[in-house]
Amino acid sequence: MNKLRCGKYQLPLDRPLVMGIVNLTPDSFSGDGLAGHVAAALEHAHSQWEAGADILDLGAESTRPGAIPASLQEELDRLLPVLEGMKDWGVPVSIDTYKPQVMAAALAAGASMINDINGLRSPGALEAVKDSNCGICLMHMQGEPLNMQQSPSYENVTEEVSAFLAERLKTCLDAGINRERLVLDPGFGFGKSLEHNLKLFARLQELALDGLPLLVGVSRKTMLGAITGKPVEQRMTASVVAAVLAAQHGAAILRVHDVTATRDGLAVWSAIEKECKHES
Repeated sequence: MNKLRCGKYQLPLDRPLVMGIVNLTPDSFSGDGLAGHVAAALEHAHSQWEAGADILDLGAESTRPGAIPASLQEELDRLLPVLEGMKDWGVPVSIDTYKPQVMAAALAAGASMINDINGLRSPGALEAVKDSNCGICLMHMQGEPLNMQQSPSYENVTEEVSAFLAERLKTCLDAGINRERLVLDPGFGFGKSLEHNLKLFARLQELALDGLPLLVGVSRKTMLGAITGKPVEQRMTASVVAAVLAAQHGAAILRVHDVTATRDGLAVWSAIEKECKHES
């Protein structure tokens, strides 16, 4: 059985893992940002864990389209008090950041995984994580959050995303990072139109390079609003359906806002798939 190594944790990949989102920003696109509210953030994180999240993903800088970057100190001030409050929970904690200084501080404070939208391209990022034992998610992004959705363009989105992920994977392996620590993320909504997102979704399995696990994060995103016509606060059903479809297409980790609903959807899918295989 394949496993994902996240610090002291070995997470089996015999079923899709659910990563619960904990936004510590003041301007989250989904309206659930908890910047500066440590007690509320811890309460939300604990509810995600109790709902069955396998990993908790803390983000203290907004990466929504058009977001203004946070300063290093702002990000640390939002993140570290919450991470400190979770250190004895016994749950893998992922940190959504591209800043090497935040990576180093979070790992020193007990984080188990680094979820980097920039694919460890920032100077010093690779060095910040390579000698630890943390899990690492390498994501594709065209442009940067401030401008990524202005005019995304590709000749062939699947081939270009795959080539980028292959290059970042090679860089990590060449640096001595064990492949059991690595996860790949095609970056839905990060410099991609609805058409690009749908093409990537349809060919998701092709992006599982070298058999590495894929992380998919489409929860409440604009692509679902474009399909359904629903505002962000009414996208839970679409998010759960998309998560189950991602699992069907080979996603190993699902990054979601709605942990309970997603786990229910996965349970129904799993039971039906098991019976279908039995009948055949």
